[in-house]
Amino acid sequence: MEKKLLSSRNLVQIGMFGALAGVLMLVEIPLPFIAPPFYELDFSEVPVLIGTFSMGPVAGVLIELIKILLKLLLKGTSTAYVGDVANFVIGCCFLLPAGIIYKMNRTKKGALIGMAAGTIMMAAVGAVANAYILLPFFSRLYGMPMDKLIAMGTAVNGLITNIPTFVLIAVVPFNLIKGIIVSLITDLVYKRVRKLIH
Repeated sequence: MEKKLLSSRNLVQIGMFGALAGVLMLVEIPLPFIAPPFYELDFSEVPVLIGTFSMGPVAGVLIELIKILLKLLLKGTSTAYVGDVANFVIGCCFLLPAGIIYKMNRTKKGALIGMAAGTIMMAAVGAVANAYILLPFFSRLYGMPMDKLIAMGTAVNGLITNIPTFVLIAVVPFNLIKGIIVSLITDLVYKRVRKLIH
């Protein structure tokens, strides 16, 4: 299937999935019971994952890239592109394990194992990225002391007292919830749209 990646049909589908993902990325829902309000859930990975399962991991990466570029075109950046690059990298950490495992085992079980692996990978990479790159960068970018960022986490959960607890109690659960929700929606939708795609 990867051999036909650059076929006109696949290029059109990659563009369509990327456009749909870019639009869905603009619709964000906060999870105030899990993380501070600047962490917002979106469903843009659903079309990315469907495209990945349909056309392979390389197509998934291209769809993820189109999604980010379209979001930048429509909304711009508020993070000097760092958040956008991080979103791309963390998104790829979700779709690549899912796509590679599903490519090796094109069954419902393969898809579920792939999405579970992708969810764990996304949570792990998201934790490291937030602890060492994103939170320190946003602190400098917005002139907000790290203590104030941590206090926003403490307001959500009193157990958050420093960066490690912020990441473990807010960031990791947020990404796990996102991965689970996206996986459930993809599982429900993919079977119904698979015949239209192929």
